[in-house]
Amino acid sequence: MRLLNTTTYELSEFIGDVNLAYAILSHTWGSGEVLYQHITSGTKDWYQLEGAVKVLKSCEVALSKGYDWIWIDTCCIDKSSSAELSESINSMFRWYEKSGICIAYLVDVSKRSFLGDDKISRWFYRGWTLQELIAPPTVEFWDSDWVYIDTKASLSKKLADITKIDILVLRHTASERSRGRSWIRPVLNSIPVANIMSWASRRQTSRPEDMAYCLLGLFDINMPLLYGEG
Repeated sequence: MRLLNTTTYELSEFIGDVNLAYAILSHTWGSGEVLYQHITSGTKDWYQLEGAVKVLKSCEVALSKGYDWIWIDTCCIDKSSSAELSESINSMFRWYEKSGICIAYLVDVSKRSFLGDDKISRWFYRGWTLQELIAPPTVEFWDSDWVYIDTKASLSKKLADITKIDILVLRHTASERSRGRSWIRPVLNSIPVANIMSWASRRQTSRPEDMAYCLLGLFDINMPLLYGEG
């Protein structure tokens, strides 16, 4: 697992299970994202990219919460390596589950419009963000201007109405995590497969294969990835 330092903006790699505390970002991709190659280029040219604000602000939020490290999918994975991409996708659910806090950035809504039911962010229609909502013990939502909205637990009724996810899943806490157990797995195992599949039914991914791959963690499945199979 590769993590970004929230102060120096440098990447460090950690082999095996990561025992240090880290934050994690959940977002939807846009133009000008900061990639692994940008961070490791040895220059600060990536500061000029459109996605730089998202990286810098998420680091700022994580640091304010006491986290020296953050995982961001755009820049913490070397997507030019198919082996690394496969390993990351198979590990992603666990990485979100073990995070100290998940920062969910809703780029297309304001706090007022979100809480007022005026607009539903596209974040709720992406395939990958399904596991990113469910797996972390704590999710904080931030609006397009980086104004804090609220937590997953506090918004559980509204989130259940939007996503049709069982409210038990959204309200569950990570009390078992301190004992070295998966805190969310027993909850997911108690829910019919058809229910979990229905949560994904309104969601989309850019590549057809990702519609299956984004569900691997929810069903506790590991498999080699083969893009191009459809």
